[in-house]
Amino acid sequence: MHNASRCGIVSMRGATSMATLHVRNVSDDLYQTIQVLASREQRSLGAEVVVLLERAVDEEALRAQRMELLERIASRRRRFRQPEGAVDSLTLLREDRAR
Repeated sequence: MHNASRCGIVSMRGATSMATLHVRNVSDDLYQTIQVLASREQRSLGAEVVVLLERAVDEEALRAQRMELLERIASRRRRFRQPEGAVDSLTLLREDRAR
């Protein structure tokens, strides 16, 4: 799960103080949905919002890592093109299975 120290501000004494976030223009439907989730998990509304934000941030970081990995794979594929006229492995596998 999300590391709490990434969200906090470290004071001179080493204790972590928490920032306050105010959110405006939240639709009634979204607000009610979060209230239901909070109730189900026996959390306050604020605690549930923090959990949802942490999950969203973690998921976005994971998505960015996946995109980076896919780009590295694509880059390698562009670098290591097979020679003109070479038979690709998929064709070889299909021929082998057909025997």
